[in-house]
Amino acid sequence: MKKLFIAVLVTLIGLAFTAPSFAVEHDFGGYWRVRMYTQKNFDGTSDESGGVQDDVAKADTRTRLFYTATINDNLKFVNAFEMDADWGSSTSYGDIGADAVAIEVKNTYADFNLGALNAKVGTQQTVIHRGFVFDDAASGVILASNGVTAKYLKFEENGDNAGDDITAYSLSYTADLDTVKLTPVFTYIDADNDDSIWFAGLDVDANLAGTSLWGTFVYNGGDNGDNDIKAWLAAAGAKINITDMLNIHGQAFYLTGDDNTADDDDEAFTVIGIPSKTGATYYWSEIMGKGLFDMGACASNNSPGTSPTNITAANIGVTVVPMEKLSLSADLWYAMVNEELAPGLDEDLGFEIDLKATYELVDGLNLDVVGAYLFAGDSTTENDVHDEDPWEVGTRLSLKF
Repeated sequence: MKKLFIAVLVTLIGLAFTAPSFAVEHDFGGYWRVRMYTQKNFDGTSDESGGVQDDVAKADTRTRLFYTATINDNLKFVNAFEMDADWGSSTSYGDIGADAVAIEVKNTYADFNLGALNAKVGTQQTVIHRGFVFDDAASGVILASNGVTAKYLKFEENGDNAGDDITAYSLSYTADLDTVKLTPVFTYIDADNDDSIWFAGLDVDANLAGTSLWGTFVYNGGDNGDNDIKAWLAAAGAKINITDMLNIHGQAFYLTGDDNTADDDDEAFTVIGIPSKTGATYYWSEIMGKGLFDMGACASNNSPGTSPTNITAANIGVTVVPMEKLSLSADLWYAMVNEELAPGLDEDLGFEIDLKATYELVDGLNLDVVGAYLFAGDSTTENDVHDEDPWEVGTRLSLKF
């Protein structure tokens, strides 16, 4: 009897310690990729010209691990971790021994419901105006209810001197009109040194009989030192599904530049963030817009890359699925700066051709093969000071789980 009593007691103690975990669901997921690529002449100079090279030929790895604890129907604890390494790099786990400390926290936040109100508190990913204004991880609070979303984001903390902090506030409302969604957004950034930046805009999304359309229109105002910000952007895109195996797609965007740096008006579209990190992340072409291999060379010479400003760009492309598990895409891009970069310099950045093939090697494992070439315009070559056309080839092996 004594042995039975002890066995029952041990069992009850074990249940007492483990019972709370019965109600918690532990969800694990992730993303992994390996890229091998070569980028040449992104600064426009050749080996013979003696310029500073911005060429890259490398392989790298990225691993992202996601963990979510679903505590109950109204409470989740969400985390995302990232590990990056260049193969052979002594500053990451890519070198011999692979024992470097290289774990980054990308997200960690509580996601909970208070009646009809959803709250996310902590470090999380958020997007404002498709990335033209902001698309990155930030620490703050995001509240959403019945189509209304309010965001408080802290970009920079400077201790006791609150006047030097950088804080963003954003309010949006999404009106779902069946086939069309309208999302007006107002974003205000309390920057340091009494500066302020604000954005008032509208996102439009529509799905009409096999055609998807989108548009973004934003006015950018505020104060930048002694200058008044008076800038704007307009962007639109479409994808037309001809058949299940063929679609035609395209987009265009215009962001203002400053026509006179000597006056008190700043007409250049101003992205938000801190000096070392803009927060804007809008990928477009492979070379001018940094594309699939964004961690290699910077964008091509004088292109604003993933933080567009002072630019007009347009694209037309086609995607074909000739067989199961294989898709082929071809895109043509043209871009120019809106305000000249130097007297006598034409505005053309150039024409770019991007080719991409994606094949599913096995279920869940994809291989991308990319080739891109930029026929450099005058603003890229700077009147032949930078005399080489940029080009890029590369592969990416990736999986999600």
